[in-house]
Amino acid sequence: MDGSAVVAGAGIAGLVAARVLSQRYPSVTVLDRDTLPDGATPRRGVPQSAQPHLLLISGMRALEELFPGLLDELTDKGAVRFDPGLGLCVYRYGSRWPRAETGLDLVSVSRPLLEATIRDRVAKQPGVTIRDGVAVIALSGAAGKVTGAFLDNGDHLEAGLVVDCTGRGSRSDRWLAALGFPAPEQVEVKIGVTYTTRIFRRAPGELEGWQAALVLPTPPEENRHGLALAIEDDRWLVTVGGWHVDKPPTDIASFNEYAQSLPDPIVADLIAHAEPLSEPQLHRYPSSRRRRFETLERIPAGYVALGDAFCSFNPIYGQGMTCATLQAGALAEALDRHSAATVEMARDYFTAAAETLATPWQFAVGGDFAFPQTTGPKPRGIGVTNWYVRRMSIASKKDADVNRTFVSVQQLLTPPSVLFKPAFVARVLRLSRRRA
Repeated sequence: MDGSAVVAGAGIAGLVAARVLSQRYPSVTVLDRDTLPDGATPRRGVPQSAQPHLLLISGMRALEELFPGLLDELTDKGAVRFDPGLGLCVYRYGSRWPRAETGLDLVSVSRPLLEATIRDRVAKQPGVTIRDGVAVIALSGAAGKVTGAFLDNGDHLEAGLVVDCTGRGSRSDRWLAALGFPAPEQVEVKIGVTYTTRIFRRAPGELEGWQAALVLPTPPEENRHGLALAIEDDRWLVTVGGWHVDKPPTDIASFNEYAQSLPDPIVADLIAHAEPLSEPQLHRYPSSRRRRFETLERIPAGYVALGDAFCSFNPIYGQGMTCATLQAGALAEALDRHSAATVEMARDYFTAAAETLATPWQFAVGGDFAFPQTTGPKPRGIGVTNWYVRRMSIASKKDADVNRTFVSVQQLLTPPSVLFKPAFVARVLRLSRRRA
């Protein structure tokens, strides 16, 4: 493809976008308002970077295709790999899932290490330039096409394609309006999620031999959750939080008390004995937000949005980085199909990107609406869906095959249609008649 491309934002979404563009444009410039760190440290422009991030297996596989050898490189740097059925202790609906092999491979790594490793890979791509300390403030355009980006330092960059990866605070509405295009409809579901994180030193034999633990509430009676992840440098990343929490923990005492209030003691027992390495850090996530670019009747050529600028989820479900990576794949396919950043290319991309969001959005918003305080547009049939998901959860504790199928769908490896095949539904209903 002729010309150059500009990527606004150097987070995970911007980096995977830059990778696919580097294979199709001779020049790619990635811009970020932050001063990017040299190593794996949290940064201001990613306010949740110190919090836990879990990449779904489908996302890790997609990243491995973009960056061959990435999983081994992360493992060499201390990332922890495990079968989710054998290494992840999950508690919900009154009991834990039993250990049961799934044959899948999950990786646990801190967001700063993952981002730094990918950024180093992208920076080495021919034609790619990463510039920090500068931000896009507006788009330039003419005759229905975006032609570049204006920067806050007064510069203007010409580009055949601008990819907006600036996150949920994206100013796409303003940018498009300035060029005479309508803003996309926004769907917002208010979830009132908060979570507080501390880091602890990790020693052998802790967490009852698991590599991670997830304690989820049984709605609507409970609304608190806890998570412990083994990460690089022999550390635990431990988070407690929940939905619509009035007083989230902000200090050590309240953090410990909150962990002790969870319905399973595994997280509280861990932090009672592990050596703390950090103070509590609180993060608030008021709502999930989706911009419906795919429904716009008029869109410019030369502009697309990707990652949280398109859709940002409740982070408790760990879907954001995976969806951004899958959207980058959709962008690559659309560019290859049209051989240029035309209106038709943008429309095809937005349609395909929206399809990658359908299942994650249904899972996330469906789970959020299990709490009566959640407000916003409800997906059709959400009550029946939540009832069935609960039945599947109960059945999967009793049947390893049901569990493998359920986990595969949750990891976006298998289409959700398999969950509604008559034989599978009958099996779920039979197994879930009695609680595990």
